[in-house]
Amino acid sequence: MAASIGNLAGKVALITGASSGIGAATAKLFSRLGAFVAITGRNVDNLQAVGKECNDPFVVAGDLVNEEDTKRILDETIKHFGRLNILVNCAGILELGNIENTSLEQYDRMFNINVRSMYHLTMLAVPHLIETKGNIVNISSVNGLRSFANVLAYCMSKSAVDQFTRCVALELAPKQVRVNCVNPGVTVTELQRRGGLNEEAYQKFLERSKETHALGRPGQPDEVASAIAFLASDAASFITGATIPVDGGRHAMCPR
Repeated sequence: MAASIGNLAGKVALITGASSGIGAATAKLFSRLGAFVAITGRNVDNLQAVGKECNDPFVVAGDLVNEEDTKRILDETIKHFGRLNILVNCAGILELGNIENTSLEQYDRMFNINVRSMYHLTMLAVPHLIETKGNIVNISSVNGLRSFANVLAYCMSKSAVDQFTRCVALELAPKQVRVNCVNPGVTVTELQRRGGLNEEAYQKFLERSKETHALGRPGQPDEVASAIAFLASDAASFITGATIPVDGGRHAMCPR
């Protein structure tokens, strides 16, 4: 009998970056689909607010750049639930910068948050996922699939996430642990504002998205969360090592 699309009943999921945007939308959707969710992020107030929209979540704040925090987040999740079925690596930042005006500090910051913290948490989580034959969903970006100017370190970090996804998928496939990622296009979250765009520039950016996305609009966090839920569910039981664009067709476009 085919698995129910998106059914996560009884699964334990740890979701990083859950205090806002795609991570928050994913936590709420997973909870509605029957999962037990552990949510983590740096903004405690936001995390608590998201938790109020989930069914009995385990809230564990922390900074994934801090190795001790990362270990504590995983350990406390396992202690609370006794197992782990799904890891959703959603924490990430964006900053503007090109090869002429970037800095090594920016490069390090982007890779520490977008890549190194994901690498570390996944290392720690893998033994528990092997026990449950669970799965991992990483959140990358269309910037991992395509090249864009003026977001150099961000693009590099997301291409690293894509390669990380494929390599770990091959490594864990013999143990029946699936690893996939989604590659969102422009999604209406706080990511770009936090990355340096003021309100006027952000509104122009969203308006421009009508031309840069084949479907003629930016995406919503819920739309990305739905793809994450599918990949995390048994309905995707034969999918691993995939990088799935959830970008309104942007990855397929080319100037002409």
